[in-house]
Amino acid sequence: MEERSANETTYKNDNKEPNLWVSLIPIIALVAMVALSIVLYGDDSLNGGNQISLLVASGFCVCLSMWIYKTPWKKFEDAIKNTIGNASVSIIILLIIGMLSGSWMISGVVPTLIYYGIQIMSPEFFLASSCIICAVVSVMTGSSWTTIATIGMALLGIGDALAVPNYWTAGAIISGAYFGDKISPLSDTTVLASSSTGTDLFSHIRYMLYTTTPTMVITLTVFFIAGFWYGGNTDSNIAQYTEGLASTFNISLWVLIVPLITAVLIAKKVPSLITLFVSALAAGIMAIICQRGVLLEVADAEVGNATNIVKGLMTTFFGSTSVDTGNSTLNDLVSTGGMGGMLPTIWLIICAMCFGGVMIASGMLQSITNVILRWIKNRIGLVGSTVGSGIIMNLATSDQYISIILTANMYKDIYEEQGYESRLLSRTTEDAVTVTSVLIPWNTCGMTQSTILGVSTLAYMPYCIFNYVSPLMTIIVAATGWKIRNKKNQNTKKT
Repeated sequence: MEERSANETTYKNDNKEPNLWVSLIPIIALVAMVALSIVLYGDDSLNGGNQISLLVASGFCVCLSMWIYKTPWKKFEDAIKNTIGNASVSIIILLIIGMLSGSWMISGVVPTLIYYGIQIMSPEFFLASSCIICAVVSVMTGSSWTTIATIGMALLGIGDALAVPNYWTAGAIISGAYFGDKISPLSDTTVLASSSTGTDLFSHIRYMLYTTTPTMVITLTVFFIAGFWYGGNTDSNIAQYTEGLASTFNISLWVLIVPLITAVLIAKKVPSLITLFVSALAAGIMAIICQRGVLLEVADAEVGNATNIVKGLMTTFFGSTSVDTGNSTLNDLVSTGGMGGMLPTIWLIICAMCFGGVMIASGMLQSITNVILRWIKNRIGLVGSTVGSGIIMNLATSDQYISIILTANMYKDIYEEQGYESRLLSRTTEDAVTVTSVLIPWNTCGMTQSTILGVSTLAYMPYCIFNYVSPLMTIIVAATGWKIRNKKNQNTKKT
């Protein structure tokens, strides 16, 4: 299955192309509204404030276009229908991802990986190990926020015990967490970047490996070298985690059959929707086999009959779950939101699709991209301008979701016109937007992680190696032309 772009249908204004300064008004309104939302609601702005900001900005766009350029309302209505309709598959994927994240946790897949992963740590390799562990957990959960707020907090405490500066530890944690957030099929930003550009999810992930792999190698090398400056004893801290996980879940290598099945499906290029759904069901079956006690706790039941087991499994799929491990940090780690936890993101996507649709229908987005296009002379300029635009969007909108959508919408037609594959745009967007959001103090990601870790954004920024090497690496790879195909050049050669 090929995910379709959220803005697959292009609308061109039949009237005069909007003036650049008029076209910027809705974006300025969006920035102002998002800033107000951040001030009023802080981290909770994702639960409604940013959605309202998008709708208000959409209203500005419609009013200006209808008033100044006499654009008919029907054009906006059709654009909204098409953009939301084309995003429907992505919305279903997000719901299944919620189902999957819950089932992978309660089935013991993620706890088992953490249990064995955390034991490979040693004082000398603490920073590199922290990065790897957070990367693994983030890939499995698809959430950098959850990873940092749970295992990240524990690792920060271990780092303090080892006398490792907290800004180094924070940098390792964030680097690993955003590696997983970037390439995990469970990540909403990964799904959003691929769907907004009309790129298949797993094709997008595979293509990102060409920039992500060397970036991660550089990152681990830096943390590996820095780690030899520190030492200490982590046995007691690790014991608390391993004992808490082992006493709550049935830690067994058998549960890793689930990620193995998922890996096989991905390798065989099975459509992402089918792969994720089968993986969730497999994890559900594994939960019934290996984690009946946990399912009963989720169901808030004492009798282990079939009805309560099914109730616990269904709750795992669609609702919030919490399991008492005897450790408050672990409790946060193993809690999940299920399908219901994806609803704020879906709400945001629907509102963002409205904004993108009306900006296209009004011709304002085309007006902005036409100005940018004048400055693009070659492949490096195209990728470099995409990176710059993505970072500017992060700075301006304070939200990585909005930034991904706006960047993808701005450049989709340009990449297509110049003969480049959509996966180049989706990869560049992720390399520029997803990982840099946490480096901006007033971005929701930056504010959240600095608050959770107790380390200011400006303090940990220089040590988030992965996050600032990623946009540089995507430009370097573009300069070499490695694995970048241009349809126009291929056609010219054939001719």
